[in-house]
Amino acid sequence: MNGAPPHRALPLAPVSGGRREGDPPGRRRWAAIEDPLPLESGTGLPGVRLAYETWGQRAADGSNAVLVLHALTGDSHVAGPAGPGHPTPGWWDALVGPGRALDTDRWFVVAPNVLGGCRGSTGPSSPGPDGTPWGSRFPYLSVRDQVRAEAALADVLGIGRWAAVIGGSMGGMRALEWAVSRPERTGSLLVLAAPAASSADQIAWGSVQIGAIRSDPGWRGGDYHRASSGEGPHRGLGQARRIAHITYRSAPELDSRFGGGAQPGEEPAHGGRYRVESYLDHHADKLVHRFDAGSYVTLTEAMNGHDVGRGRGGIARALGRAELPALVAGVDSDRLYPLAQQERLAALLPGADAARTIASPCGHDGFLIETDQVGTLVRELLARAPLPRQTSSPYVT
Repeated sequence: MNGAPPHRALPLAPVSGGRREGDPPGRRRWAAIEDPLPLESGTGLPGVRLAYETWGQRAADGSNAVLVLHALTGDSHVAGPAGPGHPTPGWWDALVGPGRALDTDRWFVVAPNVLGGCRGSTGPSSPGPDGTPWGSRFPYLSVRDQVRAEAALADVLGIGRWAAVIGGSMGGMRALEWAVSRPERTGSLLVLAAPAASSADQIAWGSVQIGAIRSDPGWRGGDYHRASSGEGPHRGLGQARRIAHITYRSAPELDSRFGGGAQPGEEPAHGGRYRVESYLDHHADKLVHRFDAGSYVTLTEAMNGHDVGRGRGGIARALGRAELPALVAGVDSDRLYPLAQQERLAALLPGADAARTIASPCGHDGFLIETDQVGTLVRELLARAPLPRQTSSPYVT
C-alpha cells in the first residue's frame, strides 16, 4: 500500500480517509452558508456547509468569540479526546478549557473545518450537486475563498467581530488573511509559523507532494471516491505525508531520535527499514486512514497560492490595512517556514512588535507541541483583545 517491505502486513485503507455521510458527528455541528459561495476565480461553489466545534458560551452580542484555525491535516477538533466522529484527540487540547489560555469560562471558542477539507466541511469527497462526490470537478480554492466561507459562518453564528483570530501554519495564513481583508471584524491577531506569502521553496515542497498523489494510478484523475477500499491513491498520499513530515521536523531532532540505525528486527540490506523510515511509514499509514487525498491536493494548492499582497499593491501595503493588536511568532528550528519570515511579517504589521520565538527542537511542529509557550502568547494576545461588551444577559448557549 505504501512502499513498505512485503513482510509488513498493513490494514486495508478505505478509498478515502475523510469523513463520510452517516459517520458519527462527534462534537461537530454544521452551518449552511451563502449559496453559491463566490470564489476568487470568478466561479461559485453551491451547497457549501462548514463543520465547526465550539467551547464555552457565546455572549449575547458575540463579543467574546475567538476563532481558532487549523493547519493542513488538522480539523475542527481542537480540544477533547478521540472517539466516535473524531479519529484523533484535540490538537491543542492543553490550551482550551476552564482556566486555560483559551479560558472557556470567559471566551467562546469556535473552530471550523476549513473549506476544501474532509472532516465535515464541503470538499472534494463531499457530494456535489448531482449527489456524487465532487472529485475532479471540485474547483480551485484560494486562502481568500476559505476566509470568505469562515466570514459567512461568523454571520450565521451572529458574530460581527472576533475578539481574536488565531492560527498556525495554514491556519496562520487564514488568520492573516482575516486581518488584511476584514480588519473591522478581527479584534486581534495571532499568527504562528506562517508567512505573508508562500516562497518558491515552500511552493516546491507542496508541488512535489501534489505530484506524488496525482502520479498514483489510484488517483484516477481525482475521481477515485467510488472505487473499492484499498483502491484509492494511498501510495501517493502516504508519500506526500512522508515528504511533508520531513519538513515539519528538524534535522537535529530526527538525528537525535533515530540516527542511522535500523528498525529492530529489520535489516536494510535485506529489504528492511531504518528507524526513521519506520517513523515516516507510521505517519503515512495514519494519514491515509483519516484524510482524503483530494482534500490534501486542494488545501496544498491553496497554501501554494497564499500571498496577502496579491492584487493589493504588494505585501507591505496589504499588511498596512491590519491596524489591530497583533502577535507574530515562529519556531527557531523551523526549516519549512523559517523564523525570518515571521520577523519580516511582524515588522510590517502595524499592530505588532518584534516577532516572538518559540524555542523547540521539533521544527515546524513546535507550534503544536510547545503548548506552554503558545499558551503564554495566547494569554498575552487576549489581554490586548477588545474586552467583551457587557450586556444585561451576557451569555447564550
